[in-house]
Amino acid sequence: AVAMFTGKANCPYYAKAELLADYLQTNLPDFRVHKITQHPDKWEQWLHDICETNGWEHKQCPVIWRELLDRGGKGQLLGGLNDFLEYAQQYYGITSMMLSEEMLNISEENLQAHLEIVKEDEEIKGLIKPMQIWITSASVPICYHLIPLLANGEVFGMTTEISIHLLDTDQFKEILHGIVMEAEDMAFPLLRGISEHTKIDQAFIDADIIIVLDDVLLNLEVQSRENYIREVSEICQVYAPLIEKNAKSEVKVISSGKTFANLKATLLRTYGPSIRPENIIAIATSWESAAKATLARKLNMNTAGVKDVIVWGNISGSNYIDLSHAKLYGYDCAIWGPPNFHRPLLNMIYDSEWIHSEFQSAQSTLSSRVSRCTAMLPAHAVATVLRYWYHGSPSEEIISVGILSEGQFCIPEGIIFSMPVRFQNGNWKLMTELEINETTQKVLGHLSHELVQEKLVALKEINEMHPYEAE
Repeated sequence: AVAMFTGKANCPYYAKAELLADYLQTNLPDFRVHKITQHPDKWEQWLHDICETNGWEHKQCPVIWRELLDRGGKGQLLGGLNDFLEYAQQYYGITSMMLSEEMLNISEENLQAHLEIVKEDEEIKGLIKPMQIWITSASVPICYHLIPLLANGEVFGMTTEISIHLLDTDQFKEILHGIVMEAEDMAFPLLRGISEHTKIDQAFIDADIIIVLDDVLLNLEVQSRENYIREVSEICQVYAPLIEKNAKSEVKVISSGKTFANLKATLLRTYGPSIRPENIIAIATSWESAAKATLARKLNMNTAGVKDVIVWGNISGSNYIDLSHAKLYGYDCAIWGPPNFHRPLLNMIYDSEWIHSEFQSAQSTLSSRVSRCTAMLPAHAVATVLRYWYHGSPSEEIISVGILSEGQFCIPEGIIFSMPVRFQNGNWKLMTELEINETTQKVLGHLSHELVQEKLVALKEINEMHPYEAE
């Protein structure tokens, strides 16, 4: 059996019981002690809870009981100080002769020691600050596939702990609860915690990363595109002020999903002007991956060997797959070289008609395939870009990301537009040194128009709904 002692750190009676218990443990081979010292402010609640759990009646400090380790069940209550003194006298013939003044001195020492231990524990915990990740519309399948990718250590590193917060509406509460339970069952070593949230006013507290997965069920036969844009705008109007209010100042915001990925990022920037513009991006990696896979099938090679395919424009709308900078690594041809040896893709596809007709016209098929990828591919895309953002993208490799335009490549300012970047040292750098031909420049002009119109429609709807705020 083990004798359990609990009391207030500054209680003289706890000090007397503790000293007697230490004496018994030192001098008796079968007597063991476990002490739980409580802060005076927490004592009453702790005593109430343990008595309620065990069905005890006890009101004073300390409380002493025996844990019958070999028999199971709840502990056997011994009582308070007087009960323990009687127990020690009856079973072991030992009496405590501690004086009142000595009890007070030891109780004061106990309190100081307890406060130092608590402070040290808090300092240790403070050194381990898990990264706070919030995921909106978290009931969607993308989130389900994304959580293991974030929690297995490959995205942020094997020494970075994370806490994941799942946000959605009340109607999806059961789905969120199921995801939380399953993630906890998987026992990821780096997942400090995962929780569900349905109260919007508590969203994004202390967020380091926010992944926006909200989509609208786009059906233009049911209602107009303008109405869907209004829905997106209303969502962003709710999220943006909360991000400004609750998230960390350096928060990174990622827009993904099948619809209006660029517009969501643009409006979050518009309605959240204090959010760092370079920290709001939209994910285009699903398009990159699907385009590379199509090219690899044509060339009968591994998809991983196709690099530097650029996605320009509206990620979930009209975009352009640019192959003018694409390269092939490990391509089976007459010329071989070291692992870093590559060939220009356009030089290796001798069927130029396929490039200009079938591949470009196949973009509608590609779009259909990307939009049908509701889980694995987009989840992998988000995880990949996050890994690049924190640890850098492969050297010299081009990554397409929706970022805020500042007029580069003659693209209008103030819209999120998919462009080629590299990630390095926790930031991204737009590859303004890339040369683009006249044909590509014309295409970028057409693509810009769609995104500018989306933004204008969104702001027009808001101005009509809230004319005084607009003024």
